Amino acid sequence: MGPVTDDPVLRRRARVAALVAWGMRAGYGFLAVAVIVFVIGAVGRFTPLLTSVVTLAMAGCTLTLAPSIVFAYAVRAAEREDREQGH
Repeated sequence: MGPVTDDPVLRRRARVAALVAWGMRAGYGFLAVAVIVFVIGAVGRFTPLLTSVVTLAMAGCTLTLAPSIVFAYAVRAAEREDREQGH
């Protein structure tokens, strides 16, 4: 995204883009934890603790990554529409 001006729409879009970036990092982090712990359980033995960690990590991934992906598409679509309209 380009330089942010005094335009409140551009400021809000920049704020949403920053939250999207944080959500993507967190979501993919949760996914990585879930996959790593799952592999540990699959190679060794699944314990209730490992099962809980995988379940909670997948829940965290779902709650952060899915909305981030949707909002990332929205931000990109808004930026593309601004470019097409010459703003």
